[in-house]
Formats: sequence, structure tokens, C-alpha cells
Amino acid sequence: MIGSLRVRLFFVLLGATGIVWIAAVIWIYASSQRELENVLDTRLQEAARMVVSLVGSIEGHVPETLPELSSAPAVTGNYERQLSCQVWSIQGRMIGRSSGAPEQRLSDQNAGFSERQIDGETWRVYATEDAAKGFRVLVGDRLGLRERLVADLIKGLLWPALLIAPLLGLLIWISVGRGLRPLQAIASDLVGRDADDMRPVDASRTPSEVMPLATALNALFDKVALARRHEREITAFAAHELRSPLTGLKTQAQVALATTDPAVARAALQQILVAVDRATRLVRQLLTLARLDARAETDDHGRLPMRAVINDVVRMTPRPDGVAVVIDDDLTGVTWTGNRECLELAIRNLHENAIQHMQGAGEVRWRAGASPRSIVIEDTGPGVPEDELPKIGQRFFRGRNKSAIGSGLGLAITSLALDRTGADLQIGNRHDRRGFQAEIKLRALDSGAEVARGKAQKLTEPV
Repeated sequence: MIGSLRVRLFFVLLGATGIVWIAAVIWIYASSQRELENVLDTRLQEAARMVVSLVGSIEGHVPETLPELSSAPAVTGNYERQLSCQVWSIQGRMIGRSSGAPEQRLSDQNAGFSERQIDGETWRVYATEDAAKGFRVLVGDRLGLRERLVADLIKGLLWPALLIAPLLGLLIWISVGRGLRPLQAIASDLVGRDADDMRPVDASRTPSEVMPLATALNALFDKVALARRHEREITAFAAHELRSPLTGLKTQAQVALATTDPAVARAALQQILVAVDRATRLVRQLLTLARLDARAETDDHGRLPMRAVINDVVRMTPRPDGVAVVIDDDLTGVTWTGNRECLELAIRNLHENAIQHMQGAGEVRWRAGASPRSIVIEDTGPGVPEDELPKIGQRFFRGRNKSAIGSGLGLAITSLALDRTGADLQIGNRHDRRGFQAEIKLRALDSGAEVARGKAQKLTEPV
């Protein structure tokens, strides 16, 4: 139950309501006590003046003694005889007192309010006098009775509130449940789905507080659906593409075993090597693509001298005879901040793509772009037909000028790897129509990038 959102909200609201009630009780107690004291003090004054008026109406001097004054109860029940009255002469002799009034003088003051302890009780007393008639009137009440009156008033207010408290708690519980109903509806919808149901959550009647959750769930469903679609595409393509080289391997192996002509056997073995290369490249690219799909943009960035990175890739990439690789010296001073693994993967795919599409002899050149945040690779191959340019970055697309071992994944892997390190890929034919060109551009300019222009170095041997 501790983990229940409904229970937690219930106790939070109940606690907040309790705090408000306690604050209200304290405020009512303080204000009621203050107002009640004012009312009772006013009553003391009025009672004293009334007695002065009655005694003063006696003709002549006030007699030495007065009959016992009957103090009418101001409040019935527990508050009878709350007021007590004494009449004293100016000389300090008691002339009369009300029934129940103490024999001890209520106050030593001649006029105004005062408090005095009598027989263990504190009295609030108002004094006034008639100097012409020669008497003084003291009217008082016990503070204990005042406090009890305030306490009874608070009890009268609290008892109905305490009786209503269970009903209020029930209303809070029901209200919290109704407020959480949209979450329960989403949960019920999700529980009833199977693993392939990626429909978006209905957010048409979702309150604004729950809308971010529904939006995030729908975005997650979109990502999962896209990832699963990619997985199905990769699986289907792998099954289709691997079937051809494996079938070719079996056929060429049968030809090599059946023939007695060494030339035919050698040709069959050459075809077997081509099929093995294609299958190997396809499997490697599929694994790379799956790894990049599951990887978010990396924060593992470092300072990378781009010419050294390109050199390392070129050294590890075989190239046929007649194909020259040129790395311009203007890359020597270019230093980027990025992820080395992703950049090497992108550069390797672009470099292999350029070599594989070369028809006979030619040249592959790496050079700096127009700004320190871009590098360019260009070749002297056949290029790409203009109508295929918008499609060549798509997964598994193979154009008319495809290579024998290509799978249509190279540029897709390159774009994904560059995206993971914060760079973009721009592709197209060279302006002089003499080949293909690809440009890698960082999205943010590295403030430490520098470019040193120099002469190009033509590589006829691996760097």
C-alpha cells in the first residue's frame, strides 16, 4: 500500500485538510477568547453601572447595610451565579454583597479593571464609585468560568467537524480515485494488448497532468515499432541475400568437383571467393548496423587528428591494382572532437564504397572541405545516376552501378555512425562529372580545429 499513488495522495490531502482544520481551530479559539473577553468585560461594566444607579437612587445617604443583592444568573445551566457584586463604602466598610459573592474584597482598586486571586481562583473585577453618595461598587467573575465558556464554544464547533471527518475522508478517497481514472484507463489499455500492438495511447480525454506520460508512451511505441520494422527488414534481407551466395557456393563447388578442366575449376574457385567475400561483408555490415541501431549518441568524444585517422583506415583497407589513394596535406592540421570508433567506421565505409565502385584504374582522394569542420572524399568512378541520388542512402538500396559484393548498407551505416558522433553526410556527383563525392560535416564547429594547407601526397603503396 505504501507504493500506491492513490493512498499517498489520500494521506497528503487528508494531512493538508487536518492542518487547515487545526489552524482554523487555533484562530477560532484565539479570536473567540478575545471577543468573549470583550463581551464579558462590557457586561461587568454594565452590571456595575446598573448597581450604582440602583443604590444611588436611594434618597439621602446610603444606609450602613443593604439587603443581600440577588445576582440574577446571566447564563443558565453551568454558568449560573457567574457574576458577583460587592458594595463598599468609601471608608472601606462592606455595605452589601450578592448571594455567592466572596466576603473578601474583590479588588483594591477604586476604578477600572483588575485581576485578583481569591481562595485559589483568579477573578476579573470592574470597580466604579459614586463619590457623592459615598460608596463603591465591585463586580467580578471568575476567569476559570471564562476559559470553560471558550472551551465549550470550541467543543461545540469541533464535534460537528469530527463527525463530518469520516465523510470528508470518504469524499477525498473517491475524488482521488476519479482523478486517477485516466491512468487506470491507460493501464487497462496496455494490459490488454499483445506484444505486436503498437497503437498509440488515446490521449483525447487525458488531463494535462497525464498528457506528458501519454505523449512519452506514444513516442516510445513509435521508436519500438521503427526498431522492430528495421529488425524485420534486416532479417528478411539477410535471409534473401545470404541465400544467393550460399547457393552460388554450392553450385561452384559442385562445378569444381565435377570438372576435369583446370581452367574451369579455377574459375569456379574464383567465384566461390567472390561469394564468400560478399557473404562476409554482408554479415559484418548487418552486425554493425544492429549495433549502431541500439546505440544512442555517444558522449565518448576526444581530440582526433583527422589525417591520422584516415591514414589508419586506408592502411587497413585492401585496394586493387591500378587504384591510387591520395590524402591531401591540407588535412594535416585538421583536428576534430568526436568519437573515434564512429568516425573510423564512417570513413572505412566511404573508402571501401569508393574502391568497390571503381571501374578499372582510378583515384580516390581525401581532402579538407571548405571549412575546418568538413572533409571530402571523391573518386573517379562512374558516379551515380541522378535519379538514384535521393535513394542511395536508404538501407538495402543497390543502384545500377552496384558492385559485385555490395549489399546496399554502406551509406546507411555511414550516416548512422556519423549521427552518433554529431556529424552529417552529404553525397552527390562531382561538379566536373568525373566521379562521386561525399562530404562529412560536423554539426558544431570545433574551436580547436586548424587547417594547414600543403601539397598532396599520392599513395601508390598502403600508407
